[in-house]
Amino acid sequence: MKTLYIDCGMGAAGDMLSGALLELIPDPDTFIAKMNDLGIPGVEVRKESVVKCGIRGTHFTVLVNHEEEVNGKMPEHHHFFGTDLNISHFHPHTARKPQLHFHDHKEDHPLLMHHHDHEHHHEEAHHHSSMQEIEQIVASFHLPEKVQRDVLAVYKLIAEAESHVHGVPVTDIHFHEVGTMDAVADITAVCMLMNEIGPDEVVASPVHVGSGQVKCAHGILPVPAPATLHILRDVPIYGGEIKGELCTPTGAALLKHFVSRFGSMPVMKPLAVGYGMGKKDFKWANCVRVTLGETEDRKDTILELVCNVDDMSAEAIGFASERLFDAGAKDVYTRAIGMKKSRPATQICVICTEEDKDKIVRCLFKHTSTIGIREAEFNRFVLDRKIEKIQTPYGEVRKKISSGYGVCRSKYEHDDLARIAKEQGLSIDEIRRTLP
Repeated sequence: MKTLYIDCGMGAAGDMLSGALLELIPDPDTFIAKMNDLGIPGVEVRKESVVKCGIRGTHFTVLVNHEEEVNGKMPEHHHFFGTDLNISHFHPHTARKPQLHFHDHKEDHPLLMHHHDHEHHHEEAHHHSSMQEIEQIVASFHLPEKVQRDVLAVYKLIAEAESHVHGVPVTDIHFHEVGTMDAVADITAVCMLMNEIGPDEVVASPVHVGSGQVKCAHGILPVPAPATLHILRDVPIYGGEIKGELCTPTGAALLKHFVSRFGSMPVMKPLAVGYGMGKKDFKWANCVRVTLGETEDRKDTILELVCNVDDMSAEAIGFASERLFDAGAKDVYTRAIGMKKSRPATQICVICTEEDKDKIVRCLFKHTSTIGIREAEFNRFVLDRKIEKIQTPYGEVRKKISSGYGVCRSKYEHDDLARIAKEQGLSIDEIRRTLP
């Protein structure tokens, strides 16, 4: 199985992930040309080889109107990139003052929030895009449908985080054009590269988010920034000696979207390694490292617990099955059997792990009439599974993706399709035909 491992020991940012993944493909120059042909308004992307702590890597540069961010600021636009919470002028926590904040990554926070009816002193000079306009921009790119969905899903993670943190509806969130185009370029690059590399599974280390505080125009914010922390819910993170923000909202959203699990590097045979470099220098190599390798397809051991009953009603067996699932059963199923004295009976079969065996055994004795349970151990071959949340005209729908052993398949969650079918007065097949 082709596995991609992302080492986030120095955090994650859009440009660093782009640079690292760029080193995994056979023809980076062709990819850069393809990016520049997309027609992202005012954007040109470049790559350059840099060395940090003796390690050569790639820095992915985004120029907006021929200018690059420097120390987290866009020339002539730096007042829009402050970590100011005044939603009429600033992105809530983007820009840093370099003499106070030691964040080494290119600034890739895309948001500037304001209400529709708020007077903006720079409205004539600076255009702001709504989420709907972002969708139109992305739709204009000649990209595979999956890549477009990935780009918008990552952007929506960021917008929803900002909406939650500041208590402002997503519809009231607007994006400053300079930050927007820079972030669109980073996000699109990563999504295109992931599609080209095509890993069966993406695993990442716990994320180093930095520590301390960052000073902004109207106060001090903790690190990680509130939106970043919201995006990284259920993800293992840690601080460290570096005072400053190492993981940006864009980096966090990209990880949250693509990574199926977080932990140590799995046993793998490395095929290619890429280093995506940040701008600043530390005593640690300032990079995101990605390793593409072959891992063994998944095999594990599973238990089957079986009992026979001839004196339980269908209702009682159904109730017992529900309790068994609550106790951790992977599956519960029944078979019609014949027992002694020619009695029709039911065999209850439970699939579980070794860790849950004791709970399942107790549950079987408690909720069935059996006086004995048989145990069998089986080796099994399994596909890796992950759930993606797909935005559709009917709202969010979960999609289960299974891969391994040279196959990859997907299906929408039946419960979600059934819910939508009821709401829309349509059949499940009709709903399924309209989904991407």
